[in-house]
Amino acid sequence: MVVASSVASPLCTWLVAACMTVGSEKGKLCKSSGYLKCPKKLSRRKILVGQKSKNGGSLVSSLYGSGISSLMSFCPFEPCEEYCNSQGLSSSFALFGENGFSLLFGSKALPMNRKQRRLNQAASNSGKTMIVAVQPEKQVSMKKKLVTKKRRVVVTGLGVVSPLGHDADEFYGNLLEGISGLARLRHLTRIAGEIKNFSADGWVSPKLSKRADKFMLYLLTAGKKALADGGITEDVMAELDKTRCGIIIGSALGGMKVFSDAIEALRISHKKMNPFCIPFATTNMGSAVLAMDLGWMGPNYSISAACATSNFCILDAANHIIRGETDMMLCGGSDAAIVPIGLGGFAACRALSQRNHEPTKASRPWDVHCDGFVVGEGAGVLLLEELEHAKRRGATIYAEFLGGSSTCDAYHTTEPHPDGRGIVLCIEKALAESGVARDDINYINAHATSTQSADLIEHQAIVHCFGQNTELRMNSTKSMIGHLLGAAGAVEAVATVKAVQTGWIHPNVNLECPYKGVDANILIGCKRERLDVKVALSNSLGFGGHNASIVFAAYREADIKINQQNYRHGHWDYCFRLNNRKQADVMNTGRR
Repeated sequence: MVVASSVASPLCTWLVAACMTVGSEKGKLCKSSGYLKCPKKLSRRKILVGQKSKNGGSLVSSLYGSGISSLMSFCPFEPCEEYCNSQGLSSSFALFGENGFSLLFGSKALPMNRKQRRLNQAASNSGKTMIVAVQPEKQVSMKKKLVTKKRRVVVTGLGVVSPLGHDADEFYGNLLEGISGLARLRHLTRIAGEIKNFSADGWVSPKLSKRADKFMLYLLTAGKKALADGGITEDVMAELDKTRCGIIIGSALGGMKVFSDAIEALRISHKKMNPFCIPFATTNMGSAVLAMDLGWMGPNYSISAACATSNFCILDAANHIIRGETDMMLCGGSDAAIVPIGLGGFAACRALSQRNHEPTKASRPWDVHCDGFVVGEGAGVLLLEELEHAKRRGATIYAEFLGGSSTCDAYHTTEPHPDGRGIVLCIEKALAESGVARDDINYINAHATSTQSADLIEHQAIVHCFGQNTELRMNSTKSMIGHLLGAAGAVEAVATVKAVQTGWIHPNVNLECPYKGVDANILIGCKRERLDVKVALSNSLGFGGHNASIVFAAYREADIKINQQNYRHGHWDYCFRLNNRKQADVMNTGRR
């Protein structure tokens, strides 16, 4: 077999190949059936023109006898002028005369079995039609990919259950006032950010409330509050395409109380155990139960990445929308670890504050007198939505999600890498993926838990990335609510979005004497500050070296432009019309 040297048009070539037939009476095409009339020996093997073989190739007949004029007479389509004028056709025509058939598309002959070889040999000896199996090779398209508009993601609803309130506005109002939600526990000797006066009435069925773990009740309540805050009424819910609505709400520890209660019951008998102790203890079940309640059939799972859980969930949820798989996502995190086994475990690894006599002053990020973090509990849920979808239903847009990133230190179980390389990499990637310049970030909600080494390493990593940014302001929500573990990132994302929306930044309470080496100029003091937030970054770090950063900004009617060089790397340049700017400034990808 000889391979055709060139083919001008793949479509035309396919049509020509499909129309090849025999010039004799026994090889005429039956127009009514679309089959080739074959010799008697082959009558049982009618070959449909263009039909694929078992090996994936096309079954076509060769041309013989009258040459190209016979081909044109039997072909129901006329080859395009581009094909007729190409070298591919002329070379094919030359090949037809000597060899009977040449492979098109630059293809190779497939292996033939014994019967095929015998048929081909008989056909060549008798001058009859020869049946050949061919397989087109993949053609490399030299055309550039079409530049499509990136789907934008906005925040349209906020839900929170926290030590400072169970409503987003109440929660953030208390933060701005510098009120602490930390207190002495009622039944244990340690201090914590315990939720008081919580009721799931009206949000969760009484039957489920009796069986479920608190982390699930917090999750369900916060999720439904986010929907209510986003204006998802029953009428709106009925109109939603629920196959394009998903839920990704994670947890670091899952149902610790329901599982520990089951262990205690097992001391008596397995018959005393809660039959739901296994499913209600797993981290995915909160998202699953919420989906069952809402009927949302889109992506549904949980991510568990220790204290960075929520940011991972928010990132994944946004990516589902950006990829066009969903239009709406509930995302965030929930944890309820204020039980003996939870507090005892953290105390055993010497991570908790011992300032039991001053609960409200125990959580002290970046302060030289800090001695460990304070465990908190709660849930935070964001309703993310595709921009045009939100516009069509007239939703209130709180902020826009620009992007984010995640990395791993790959260093230690509980400690971040000493030089903060994983955190730096995470922030750099978040800026690149968001298409945001360093100088446009002017607010950071840091992870800062009130542990000296980790807080200092995170601070140094941030200074490394934004050291020349004189407008940067930074705080830690944990100074007032403690560390909510897997829920921390989502609750802090709520605080970040509220900062973008309101233009007020909450204080760092208990920051009286900063660490030596900490740049106090970028840290907010003990009073709230007014700030026109251009772009905000929220950090989350977790045991195992997990890092995740997410980026928010005020929603503006922005033109999305693509820088060709950055497009090749998969990055987008955003062009925001910011206040007091006559012309829009094109933001860089954050690479320097």
